[in-house]
Amino acid sequence: MSGRRASASGMRTMKAITIDRYGGPEVMQLRDIEVPRPGPGEALVKVAFAGINFMDIHTRQGKYRESRSYPVRAPCTLGMEGAGDVVAIGPSTTRVRPGDRVAWCISWGSYAEYACVPESKLATLGPATPFDIAAASVFQGSTAHYLVNDVARLRPGMTCLVHAASGSIGQWLVQLAVRAGATVLGTASSEPKRAIATSLGASQVFAYDEGRFAEVVRRATGGDGVDVVFDPVGRTTLRDSFRATRTRGLVINYGNVSGSVTDLDPIELGEAGSLFLTRPRLTDHLADAGTVQRRADALFHGIASEGLRVPIDSRRYTLEDVGLAHERLEQRVQIGKALLAPLS
Repeated sequence: MSGRRASASGMRTMKAITIDRYGGPEVMQLRDIEVPRPGPGEALVKVAFAGINFMDIHTRQGKYRESRSYPVRAPCTLGMEGAGDVVAIGPSTTRVRPGDRVAWCISWGSYAEYACVPESKLATLGPATPFDIAAASVFQGSTAHYLVNDVARLRPGMTCLVHAASGSIGQWLVQLAVRAGATVLGTASSEPKRAIATSLGASQVFAYDEGRFAEVVRRATGGDGVDVVFDPVGRTTLRDSFRATRTRGLVINYGNVSGSVTDLDPIELGEAGSLFLTRPRLTDHLADAGTVQRRADALFHGIASEGLRVPIDSRRYTLEDVGLAHERLEQRVQIGKALLAPLS
């Protein structure tokens, strides 16, 4: 590995986006910091592309400051998804070696030129998988893969509702649910976004309209409601998601973009039709290296051989303008996955 620069102490340094405190985009700082050294079971990766995600915004805002599932705290380097080349390994690292092409998620530090990643989080890539496709796929794709296959267990004849169906995870959910044989309904906030979801296989896509989507979904399913709802929105949609779900159906709340529901009485689930409600997290469904690789292999096979489409924004952000990417995500104007190219 050739270092970027040498600091006064002789250590190699790199560019990175760090935070010392929580807040808005203004707390992100572009700094020269030392290139990290891989510890036991870790690999140092030269970052080709980093995914830009709502989880990065939530990290910046401090939403994980007390989380046990995602123990990331300020000060830290942002970015929890990326792809690139392994350039060095630490002691006891056996799964990867220098020269391997890899991708990862839920390991922080990818808003930088180099990142140290536990080898248990790394998926190795074949030579035909471009780094931008990998960095745009591993987080949202793995999320959709476990939600469809492990949590919802969709199969032919089932119906589901995908909220934010044109979003990065939503587009994956629509495609994987269709391939599982389910009938897919969706919601999206504008006509262009609804057209995206329809093009991916959703049979009908509706506006949110302050909760009236539930009535439309009921009508579209003959009054029954859907078997499964995928809800990443949270406070503004969750109770209406209950109304859109059939008796003894499943509501999967896997995000809280509009805020958390803090006043839910479990009796509401009974009144809504003895519903099941779950709040899963990806870290529990990427619990070991074998599962990480299995999900990645399924995604990249689907992309290469089954026509799965990866929603990537054509713009490439740099370390200098990543704040704009955060603002676009927060303003809900971002369509397609935003990628950061640290070395461009």
